[in-house]
Amino acid sequence: MLAAVLVNGLVLSGIYGMLALGFALTYGVARILNLAHTAFYMAAAYALFFLGKMGFLPAALLAALLVLLLAFLAYHLFLEPLREHEATVLIVTIALALLLQEVLLLLFGGHFRSVPALLPGFTEIWGVRVANQALLALGFAALVLLLTWAFLKGTRVGLAVRAAAQDMEAAELVGVSLSRAGYWAVGLGALLAALAGLAVAPMATLEPHMWTPPLLVVLAAVVLGGLGSLPGALLGALILAFAEVAVVNLVPGGAFLRTAVALAVLVLVLVFRPEGLFGTGFAEER
Repeated sequence: MLAAVLVNGLVLSGIYGMLALGFALTYGVARILNLAHTAFYMAAAYALFFLGKMGFLPAALLAALLVLLLAFLAYHLFLEPLREHEATVLIVTIALALLLQEVLLLLFGGHFRSVPALLPGFTEIWGVRVANQALLALGFAALVLLLTWAFLKGTRVGLAVRAAAQDMEAAELVGVSLSRAGYWAVGLGALLAALAGLAVAPMATLEPHMWTPPLLVVLAAVVLGGLGSLPGALLGALILAFAEVAVVNLVPGGAFLRTAVALAVLVLVLVFRPEGLFGTGFAEER
C-alpha cells in the first residue's frame, strides 16, 4: 500500500507541480490571481482530443499554441488593463473559465471523452501495477519542470522574470521591463498549464467541469508554499499530491474526499499560517 502511495504520489505531484508553478509565476510577476488557469489545462486536453486525428505530436503542439494564444489575448485585452483592480480581475478570470466550460459543453456536450494512451500497458514497480502512460507523464512532467527551472535560472529573460517576481521596484530600477516580464510570465504559466493538460489527457476522462478540482489543489498549493514563492508552489504541490493519494489509498471511501483534502489544507493554512511555508522569506525579499 505504501508503495502505491509513493508511486502514484510522484505521478500526481508532477501534474500538480506544473500547474502550481504556472499559477505562481502569473501571480508573482503579473500580480494576477488567474482563476482560469486550470481552464487552460482543460482547453489543452480537449484540443488534443479534437485534433487527435493529426497524430499525437502535431495535435499536442497545436493545442499548446492555441492555449498560448488564448492566454495572451485574455491578458492583453482584459487582465493587464485591470490588474490594479484585484476583485475585478478575479471576476474576469472566473468568467473566462466559465465561458470556456460553456463553449466545451456546446461543442462536445456533457459526455465523457477520452484520449488514447500513447504508451499502453502496465509496469510493476515494488509490487504495484503502474500504467506505462502514467510513468511517461511522470517523466514528461519532470523534464518540463527541470527545463522551466533551467530557463528561469540560466537565461536573461528567466532572470528578469524571477527578479520581477521577487521585487518589482528593484527589478524596474535595474532595467527590467515589467510589462514584458508580465507577458513572459503569463505565457510561461499558460504553457505549463497546457503541458499539464496534455500529460493528463490520456490518463483522465475529459468533461467540461474537469478544471474545478485541480483549481482547488493549485490554490491550496500556492497558499501552502507562500503566495508568490516559486519553490513554495512546487513544495506545496508535492505535499498535496501525496496527501491526496494517501487519503485515496488508506482511508475508506477516500476517493470521495480527495478534493476535501486540498480545501482543508487551504482553510487551515489561511487560518494558522497565512504567509505559507515560504511566506516570511518572500515578504522579507519584497
